[in-house]
Amino acid sequence: MHSIASGVSVIGRVPGSESRAAEASGSGGGMVARPRIDVGMTVNAKPPLALVERDVAAAQEQDLDAVMVWDHLQDFYPSALWDHGFGLYADEHASPHTWFDYQTLLGYVAARAGGLRLGVGVTESFRRHPIVIAQAAATLAHLSHRPPILGIGAGERENTDPYGLPFDQPVGRLEEAVQIIRTAFTSQGPFDFHGRHYQLDGAVLDLLPPPGRTPEIWIAAHGPRMLRLTGRYGNGWYPFAIGSPEDYAARLGVIRAAASDAGRDPETITPSWTCLTVIGRTEAEARAMLDTNPVRFWGLLFSADIWRLFGAQHPFGQQFRGYLDILPEQCRDREALDAAIAAVPQGLIELAIWGTPPQIVEKLRAFGEAGLRHVVPWVPSALVSPDAADYTRRALGEISLALRNGG
Repeated sequence: MHSIASGVSVIGRVPGSESRAAEASGSGGGMVARPRIDVGMTVNAKPPLALVERDVAAAQEQDLDAVMVWDHLQDFYPSALWDHGFGLYADEHASPHTWFDYQTLLGYVAARAGGLRLGVGVTESFRRHPIVIAQAAATLAHLSHRPPILGIGAGERENTDPYGLPFDQPVGRLEEAVQIIRTAFTSQGPFDFHGRHYQLDGAVLDLLPPPGRTPEIWIAAHGPRMLRLTGRYGNGWYPFAIGSPEDYAARLGVIRAAASDAGRDPETITPSWTCLTVIGRTEAEARAMLDTNPVRFWGLLFSADIWRLFGAQHPFGQQFRGYLDILPEQCRDREALDAAIAAVPQGLIELAIWGTPPQIVEKLRAFGEAGLRHVVPWVPSALVSPDAADYTRRALGEISLALRNGG
């Protein structure tokens, strides 16, 4: 299987993966416990607030590990697609772009989350200064029972370009931001930072997190430079675009090597994944949902390079970088959007983790053998109908129980 991000190419199987899989299944060497994988839930940070409360309550009832929300000003879905029949949220909301501020929302959720971990997956440092991000995360640590997850990435054009914020040198900016945030979590008194993007002179953030609840920085890394950055500075890895267990293992190897080179213990970095997931009661139901517009649209958020691996040309251009580049409100031609969705290669959309709960468990266990220890499914099939949304919440509990027990 080819990698689906530039710079880390994987063809064939990771050496030793066959023997590990055989050992886990009991052939050759007897049954051994499979790796434990914790499961979180992606909660749509959108009104009405009652739906957020419902999802948080479901995550507690299903004994999930974490609740994660996105930090967006715009949705990926264009308004041109947003009409009756497109999906559950389109039937209930006039616009796809009704996003709550993640920091305020997580503060509200903290009073209702009990033992759930709370996190953002992910924010960036174009719209908020790193010190403001650190202050919000440290505040959340005081409001919640477990260390918050501060997911952070290099950003996306949809949250910068329309607002007059230049989307330039995102990786360099992210590296400096993470350095500042790490310092802010552990230092008291004035400190300086002199970088290319940020200049701090006698900066103070004396709000330290409570003991044992320092927020963990999980980095949304895909390419080699971001992977190495994760190894040097991250407490966790939180990618989206992953093609196979071999792909996952190869990129995790880059992270762990960078951590070792930096004098860090690679095992202290949590390998996570926010994976595109489609859950059905039967395999046929799940396969049918792969062909619905709310799900197929996600194929457009993969880059032109990935489309070429499937022998196809991306309708948004040969240089299009997928979700990094999409500007939804510039996509106003409904007929062109429908044609683009129809052009998504079937093999590409089947990269999603899809099937019945037992099938999804088996697929994720293969990623567990590759190093995965925490997964937060993004389930666009839950947007298809109220029934699909209800079933998704129950199914995540079943999936979580099986992966947590490791058997």
